Amino acid sequence: MKKSVAIIGGGPAGLMAAQEAVKAGLQVDVYDAMPSVGRKFLLAGKGGLNLTHSEAAEPFISRYGARNGEIGALLQQFGAAEVQAWAHGLGVETFVGSSGRVFPKDMKAAPLLRAWLHQLRVAGVRFHMRHRWLGWVDSAPSDESEKTSDAAHGLQFATPTGNVTVCADVVVLALGGGSWARLGSDGAWVPVLQHQSVNVKPLLPSNCGFDVGWSAYFSDKFAGQPFKTVAITVPSSDGSPPRFQKQGEFVATTTGVEGSLVYAASSWLRDDITSHGTATFHLDLLPDRSAEQVLAEVRHPRGSRSLVSHLKSRLRLDGIKVALLYEILGKEAVNDAVALAAGIKALPIALKAARPIDEAISSAGGVVFEGMDTALMLQASEKLPKGVFCAGEMLDWEAPTGGYLLTACLSSGFVAGQGAAKYLSS
Repeated sequence: MKKSVAIIGGGPAGLMAAQEAVKAGLQVDVYDAMPSVGRKFLLAGKGGLNLTHSEAAEPFISRYGARNGEIGALLQQFGAAEVQAWAHGLGVETFVGSSGRVFPKDMKAAPLLRAWLHQLRVAGVRFHMRHRWLGWVDSAPSDESEKTSDAAHGLQFATPTGNVTVCADVVVLALGGGSWARLGSDGAWVPVLQHQSVNVKPLLPSNCGFDVGWSAYFSDKFAGQPFKTVAITVPSSDGSPPRFQKQGEFVATTTGVEGSLVYAASSWLRDDITSHGTATFHLDLLPDRSAEQVLAEVRHPRGSRSLVSHLKSRLRLDGIKVALLYEILGKEAVNDAVALAAGIKALPIALKAARPIDEAISSAGGVVFEGMDTALMLQASEKLPKGVFCAGEMLDWEAPTGGYLLTACLSSGFVAGQGAAKYLSS
């Protein structure tokens, strides 16, 4: 009789764990609370599925911040090159965009997911939808000789027809983080694992927007408009080099800011708010102009022209950028050439709060690596059975958008799936 693995969570990490486990000859059952698997994966790919990134290994691994060592070890087993090879194996050709990001040629997530699920079903993976995991119940066989591993303790699920208990030899948890609860990643597993004495760091928003507290005028007139060709700097508190500095674009929202450039800086900004109650980034509205050039143009005689016309003519500053200068500096400072030039190059944007985790693209925090072995198996305890692995966004790591999130999820699923198979064979 085949040994069995229960994989709880049908996102990329869970499906990759299923792929590796079924290759090893295990009976694989995937359980998910939603009516279908891969819902967040499909929504993330709605504007073009970013599979991974083509940059070299060292900068790639550095994107994982404080956890670059742990994630780097996973990526050595299944990294960016393996992600592309995996997609090609499913009949999905890829290309590298101008930013270095890797996409399917048709930019779509659905064809890849369909091919993947077909491959898994043909291999023997069974899927059980609308099964919400509630935790463990002690349903181990009374005869210890029948017990293949401690993970054979029952897994309890809530289903539309009532609660059911499932037994498996090993378990892979791939339950996602805390963002986009409507797609299944609601973080409801956190108290379940904490009850089993698993060390879980609080889930926090990552790749998220922030509240500024615009005036009613600015919010009504400019919400939804982009800041293009700008740069953000997150300064260090001790005067050392900035913690973050990058050029790009972002968007004004009704309450604050969001978008790719803000997301890239979000971990530093979120942590500053957590520590100090507020955070500030400096916005360079003209990153292609030096401070001296900007001051010279601001001071250039403008004759009878208005300041707004002058800024548009001399610096090509208008619209939302000029409005933001008035919003942040006030009318008096805007009419001071030195203060205005300084603001154009380093406008301080004070943030009041991160947006709620459910609005974030991803989440930080989760199951700490120190409580697992290199195969991502949790350390057993009096409460926690042996043979329980974790993968995906529920682990304690974060990364910016650009293919890094999906790559790490797939990589951790690969390692956990192989780890589960090796554990049962040992």
